[in-house]
Amino acid sequence: MSGQQLIISGVGGQGILFLTRILAEAAMGEGMRVMTSETHGMAQRGGVVISHLKAGDFASPLVRPGRADGLIAMKEENVALHSHFLRPGGWIVVNARTAPTGLDGHPVHTIDADALSLEIGNPQSLNLILLGFALARLAVGGDLFCTADQVIETVERRLVEKGKLRDASLRALRLGMERARG
Repeated sequence: MSGQQLIISGVGGQGILFLTRILAEAAMGEGMRVMTSETHGMAQRGGVVISHLKAGDFASPLVRPGRADGLIAMKEENVALHSHFLRPGGWIVVNARTAPTGLDGHPVHTIDADALSLEIGNPQSLNLILLGFALARLAVGGDLFCTADQVIETVERRLVEKGKLRDASLRALRLGMERARG
């Protein structure tokens, strides 16, 4: 894969920027050039946050409408807000109970990460559950620039001195992966 453009979307407090950093570091670990940019809006009050991530040889950090290879949405409502960034056939991974409608031509992968995060007693883990799900679902077709192993290594390295947080983060990633396969 020569390069990939992603949009990561949610609301303040859902860990969009952390998820972007993890993906960026995984790409850099593989020698890829990475550019990111984010819009914070009312992040501290639950406002919309959108992150642009480009891995590969790109000149600008912003993803133009109609060019994103994928959209990772922490909230179902954000799919409608940000699906215009997707190229034809671009995939969507969304935290929702059921797949959003009106997205013909876009493969949609849905998981109720909110419910799973509450099940494991860690509501802050929904971003990593969603990422684990995306990694497992998209790895089959090579639709994501990094692998689950690369992301796990990145999380381990980034949180090496934060034992409980590292363990909880890895547990959330693996839960998302298991649900994608099961």
